Amino acid sequence: MDRSELHRLLRSFLREDIGHGDLSSESLFTRGEEGSARLVARDPLVAAGVESVAGEVFRLQNPEIQTSGAVADGSMVAAGDSLLTVSGSVVDLLKAERVALNLLQRLCGIATLTAQFVEKTKLYPVRITDTRKTTPGLRMLEKYAVRAGGGYNHRFNLSDGVLIKDNHIAACGSLTKAVEILRENIPHTIRIEVETDTLDQVRECLNCGADIIMLDNMDLESMKQAVALIDGRALIEASGGVNLETVAAIAATGVDIISIGALTHSAPSCDIGMDWQT
Repeated sequence: MDRSELHRLLRSFLREDIGHGDLSSESLFTRGEEGSARLVARDPLVAAGVESVAGEVFRLQNPEIQTSGAVADGSMVAAGDSLLTVSGSVVDLLKAERVALNLLQRLCGIATLTAQFVEKTKLYPVRITDTRKTTPGLRMLEKYAVRAGGGYNHRFNLSDGVLIKDNHIAACGSLTKAVEILRENIPHTIRIEVETDTLDQVRECLNCGADIIMLDNMDLESMKQAVALIDGRALIEASGGVNLETVAAIAATGVDIISIGALTHSAPSCDIGMDWQT
């Protein structure tokens, strides 16, 4: 993650939550009072953003806050295990608590769901990847969490790669025309990916030399036929409606990549609490 961008985001989240001050904590405690707390997993989970995100939230609130015992991102954590211990100003620990927990719960949820998809497909040489279906403003963090869960990142934004989708084809008039125009206008180092939903479109992609062919919302039989048609002449990505019940069968068709929007748009947050040390 880009550290300067991370700090910009975290500062904005703290400003949003604290506003003009913490009326509760600042009324109860003096600036000199210190304490310690643990961030504790209430459910089994895969850790993501423990020190790198949650720890940074506390340090940005007060650089003198100390963190220790951080669980490494990507680690399996049991219910009841400590993820991180934070020590320092009571007021500042309480001010940063909600932002740190919100982000940690979200990122661990994404990492945990990603790890489940990776586990389902471990017998196949396939990559589980995310998509651009991320929470606005949180893309960098959410894509980091996918990697912590053992997945891979698709393009980060529209400038990262070429992907011809159905509306590009409709606006251009044909798939072949869209590929031809792109060949004339992009650097030779950039690969062209095309979204297809029929076997005829797959054949058209092969005829015009697409580098990556996405099989979008195809049934398993159509996917198998597409893989046989392509026969190694392009990378094959499967996408659309993939879930934990279907992902292994999709991987078994021989595709190279399975992209799953649900990794980021539908991952449930993990239950994580901050327990005060007395």
